[in-house]
Amino acid sequence: MRVLGFPDPHAAAGAGRDGGRRDTAGTERVMAARRQASYQWRLREVMAAAGLFNASDLEPLLADRGITLSSVQVWRLVTQTPERLSLPVLAALCDIFGVTPAQLIATRAENVPARQDAASGGGKDGVTDLNALRPARAKLRPGP
Repeated sequence: MRVLGFPDPHAAAGAGRDGGRRDTAGTERVMAARRQASYQWRLREVMAAAGLFNASDLEPLLADRGITLSSVQVWRLVTQTPERLSLPVLAALCDIFGVTPAQLIATRAENVPARQDAASGGGKDGVTDLNALRPARAKLRPGP
């Protein structure tokens, strides 16, 4: 499958199905380290600092800014960490509490040790000794 606009299938790294994990020869590259990003939703803390302790107190403030959410949606927004959040809602929350998105969403990124693929080999020259991985052959002895 080719993407229109790219004359060479390798012109855009990461554009293919493999996400750019293969080099030009088609073999898989071993990545040195990966980053894992996580975030913490801090709306409840920000609300408490502003003196709001009920999710129902937030609903009219959002409505004043043109954000119409049901009481259940506002409760979920306050009590749970959202996986998706629209930018108008984020902008309204930042306006209500006078904070930045960074104060509302604390992010963290950590290095994750890279997995060693079996193809990368376990030996010093990149060759895995299969005899070390094979179980010992069973020896059958005649019964007494």
